[in-house]
Amino acid sequence: MTTKSLKRKSLGLILLILVQAFAAVFFLSDTFADIWETRALHLNFHSGIELAAALSLALSVAVEIRFLLVMLRRQESMERGLSIASGALHDLMDSYFRQWGLTPSEQDVATFAIKGASIAEIAALRGCAEGTVKAHLNAIYRKSGAAGRGELVSLLIEDLMSQPLVSEPASENAQSPAE
Repeated sequence: MTTKSLKRKSLGLILLILVQAFAAVFFLSDTFADIWETRALHLNFHSGIELAAALSLALSVAVEIRFLLVMLRRQESMERGLSIASGALHDLMDSYFRQWGLTPSEQDVATFAIKGASIAEIAALRGCAEGTVKAHLNAIYRKSGAAGRGELVSLLIEDLMSQPLVSEPASENAQSPAE
């Protein structure tokens, strides 16, 4: 689901909540006005049902607000994690490219290859012949020690998964495993 469609759904949920909140306020005020007009100290059956329905609607508005806030926090957390992962992958790729001694052209081809582009797509994106892309890929595999695209990608993924992207803050009360 794209961020744009998620924002559209969030806006729709906000509008629904506002309509329901308006309805809840209207029905609660109408019920209390009816009770006030009759000056009844006890509720008749109709007023009781009307009050229960209005309170249920008000409660559902509160639950929907809570749900929306949780959903928005989760979205923010996921976007932050994706940004961190994307940045970490980019930094890791740059580090490997320097370590392998890739030329700028080879770095471009490697980046497109890692993203899953075909040889024809890479050639079209770079404005060069497919043979040139194949030559760059052969040089990349030779310099990296990878046997192919899958191994090249797995080198990066293994390094990303070997350590957390975000270090946990050290706790003063944390116990060491030896304790």
